[in-house]
Amino acid sequence: MALVSAASHVFNVDAVLFDLDGTLVNTLGDFSEALNGALAELELHPIAPAVLERFVGKGSGYLVNCAVKHALELMGKGLSAIEIESICDRVQPAYQRHYGRVNGRYSSCYDGALEGVRALAAVGLPMACVTNKPTAYAVDLLRQLELLPTFPHVFGGDAFERKKPDPLPLVRSCEALGTSPARTLMVGDSANDAQAARAAGCPVLLVTYGYNHGQPAREVDADAWVDSLATLTVTR
Repeated sequence: MALVSAASHVFNVDAVLFDLDGTLVNTLGDFSEALNGALAELELHPIAPAVLERFVGKGSGYLVNCAVKHALELMGKGLSAIEIESICDRVQPAYQRHYGRVNGRYSSCYDGALEGVRALAAVGLPMACVTNKPTAYAVDLLRQLELLPTFPHVFGGDAFERKKPDPLPLVRSCEALGTSPARTLMVGDSANDAQAARAAGCPVLLVTYGYNHGQPAREVDADAWVDSLATLTVTR
């Protein structure tokens, strides 16, 4: 059991789950480089990072689909749903290939992320990283940024049958940690994380930066918000 204080809210929990992209690590540079590399192969219009940011957080399928549609709009091409799906089917493997090449090269930890995670680890609080990013990419990214030692469990979007905002990844992660959802804090950056937490029965803390589909994180149903994970205090 630990008391995790965030702003004016105190969570009495046995474990903590962390989202990755937009919560611990700013990966927008990786997404931009990989996706625009894939779009270029099909001679599609590049996507500005500020626009791309709104598409991040629901898995690569959603990201590619939104990016392709936006690229076609910029090019003034009105295609049928079947034609768009066909293009997405070609962009997706190219995107995965480019992402595997650049993973971590254009990313960095958010200010305060390392301090916040290490503070929780220092008191022996069980933790897991739960992300929609493929597990192999997540593990490699965490390793590069020296975060991996704090996460004995890393569950990517391919670890379970469904991804966030479905509650299944959180429920299964709690099972792996041997804790109940009601006493397992979910820390994320978006409505995806909050919706998954609410449905799973986990308390939820959101950071105010990150990727929330263009909406302020404070407008999302959560228990508390922080501007930096370095502001977390933990007692056991």
